[in-house]
Amino acid sequence: MNNKLYGNLIFELSKPGRKGYSLTKTDYAYHISDLPESLLRKKDAELPECDELTVVRHYTNLSHDNFGVNDGFYPLGSCTMKYNPVINEEIAAMKELACLHPMQPDYSCQMALIVYYDLQKALAEITGLSEFTLNPCAGAHGELTGLMVIRAYHESRQDSKRTKVLIPDSAHGTNPASAAVCGMEVIEVKSLEDGTVDVSHLKELIALHGEEIAAMMMTNPNTLGIFEKNIPEIAVLIHECGGLMYYDGANLNPMLGKARPGDMGFDVLHINLHKTFSTPHGGGGPGSGPVGVREGLEKFLPTPRVVVNKENNNFLTVEYGDNEDSLGSIGNFFGNFGVIIKAYCYILSLGKENIKKVGPLSVLNANYIKESLKDLYELPIEGICKHEFVFDGLKDKSTGVTTMDIAKRLLDYGYHAPTIYFPLLFHESMMIEPTESESKETIDEFIKVMRTIAQEAKENPELVKTAPHTTPIGRVDDVLAAKQPVLTYQRMKKIEL
Repeated sequence: MNNKLYGNLIFELSKPGRKGYSLTKTDYAYHISDLPESLLRKKDAELPECDELTVVRHYTNLSHDNFGVNDGFYPLGSCTMKYNPVINEEIAAMKELACLHPMQPDYSCQMALIVYYDLQKALAEITGLSEFTLNPCAGAHGELTGLMVIRAYHESRQDSKRTKVLIPDSAHGTNPASAAVCGMEVIEVKSLEDGTVDVSHLKELIALHGEEIAAMMMTNPNTLGIFEKNIPEIAVLIHECGGLMYYDGANLNPMLGKARPGDMGFDVLHINLHKTFSTPHGGGGPGSGPVGVREGLEKFLPTPRVVVNKENNNFLTVEYGDNEDSLGSIGNFFGNFGVIIKAYCYILSLGKENIKKVGPLSVLNANYIKESLKDLYELPIEGICKHEFVFDGLKDKSTGVTTMDIAKRLLDYGYHAPTIYFPLLFHESMMIEPTESESKETIDEFIKVMRTIAQEAKENPELVKTAPHTTPIGRVDDVLAAKQPVLTYQRMKKIEL
């Protein structure tokens, strides 16, 4: 590697007058000198001037510093950072699919409409619900859509006073945010020491707010990786007071093939399709948050919807906003088609038989790591977890080594850190999720590294506290980076001056 060039900004490699292209003037192209004065910038854009080879080497070298699931183990809790089969990516990239236009007439894209329709039916079968929309473009977008369905349901019954949503303190942060965006008031439900919902506290809240409760949002397994065993009782309590049950499906991975939210009493659900069904997650997208509803709530789903025209040989067609009860459009066209294709391929490739193995394997891997490390790391909640679990830092607090230090030290060993300082129920939270796709050998090596770091913390705590040591950039000031980010070269130059 050329260390002289490696690590510089592309602007720092710039040489005045150097170009990496040569454009021939044609009748269809303009040079800067041909543009009207009114369309020109007032000053130079200050773009880097580099030859092509310098640019290629610069960005290739930078790419080596990116960490992804293709490079190594990615135990990021609550985000299901699992390997996604390359064949699904290849199929989604086929020009016959990728080049479709969302406004094509129905007859010309029956293939795509079949994918939409069949995936909706597959998700309904997997979750035990009646009907799905694939339009929401992310998990939080799905949450908002689901809550809008709930609000529309209550308004259709002239029960618009129901504006309060019960949310456990172990919920994902997007739950209260989505409820607030939907114009609803959030009421927090406390958890017990075992991490599950405190049903006694829930009963108190129902007694106080029963006639105003629109819904209860639950993540299951919850953010601690614990299965909410009292869901049947909770569902009865919420339904008796006139509310609906909402299922945050972000943690659906361990439930596949073993339990269905619809069978538990949930009325509305969203799935993070990009997490559970084969699309790389993180980095801002792409995402998909399909929303499913029980029988009787289908009419509130947004449009457009793919439906069967039984009068025309079961021809698939697109139904727009003819239904006055529908939410109408909640985004552009039909959602993220590429993500939908990958999910469809993933479900078909596993089949009904093998999709049942996803949940048990993710649970097995998580419990294996937990049991292998709980002698050195504080386990605040004993017992069997599901797909993920939470440590509360090292057991030996005398070293002064924090969860942040452990996360930074993991970088030296080539691992991405797990989710840290979330959930907020514990001071030194470290949430680990191995997913079902990792081998025992990979997991054993991760366990070995975690044990090594615990030993380092005991014998040489400063080594861990000052990590990372092998990365291109050492430990950064996280607070300063968040409060005063430097995102442009021009901004950096001003700071240096």
